[in-house]
Amino acid sequence: MVLSKNKIKQIHSLELKKFRTSTQSFIAEGFKCVGELLKEGFQAKTIIATQNWKSPIQKSQQTEYIEVTDEELRKASLLPHPQQVLGIFQIPDINIKNDLNDIISKDLCLCLDGIQDPGNLGTIIRTADWFGIRHIICSEKTADAYSPKTVQATMGSIARVNIYYTDLTNFLDTLDKSIPIYGTLLDGENIYNSELSNNGIIIMGNEGNGISQEIRQRLTKHLLIPPYPDNSPTAESLNVAIATAIICSEFRRRC
Repeated sequence: MVLSKNKIKQIHSLELKKFRTSTQSFIAEGFKCVGELLKEGFQAKTIIATQNWKSPIQKSQQTEYIEVTDEELRKASLLPHPQQVLGIFQIPDINIKNDLNDIISKDLCLCLDGIQDPGNLGTIIRTADWFGIRHIICSEKTADAYSPKTVQATMGSIARVNIYYTDLTNFLDTLDKSIPIYGTLLDGENIYNSELSNNGIIIMGNEGNGISQEIRQRLTKHLLIPPYPDNSPTAESLNVAIATAIICSEFRRRC
């Protein structure tokens, strides 16, 4: 098959959320990201690759395969330095599961309250994958997990982490009262001295404003990542993706 101008136009249109939504499609690029999605069973609509790319699975009859030169791949790619392959994938149909309450009662889940930067979101998804957190519940104001920048930042981890979008306030109000809800705040208790559980919700807030007031009211535990040494001049705050990694590490270390 030949890489047509219309196909290139279709690929570039998926930079915009309205086209991702209308087609229920997203782009992944590079042998690592595309390979992880294919191995985890994501449905590829189209694969555009150079002859050097080796598929990690048998080719599917449901997928359109287009072999291209390096120059043709550069024309299709959204990256400055494309790596062998670009895939158009089906966005999974994931709704809030009825058994999510049961899952949270037994394991940890992340809630993201208005994370705006696609790179931060992608890094958080990758971090969740590393620490075995399989569910992330996002507020409706959180960045799109299937934007090209977010997908690339996950390095394929988006294939193993379920992403949900919902009204966080309503969602938290449906949880069993016994489920702990943790949030990081400047008035929180030092996480290294706090009692932590092996289940519940960890909420991470917006890069500039932190956790919103209505969500703060629903926290059952305030946590703080302390600076070192205490009371010394330091940065105003940690990057939210870095803070998420520190918190997830401490929960998994102890529980």
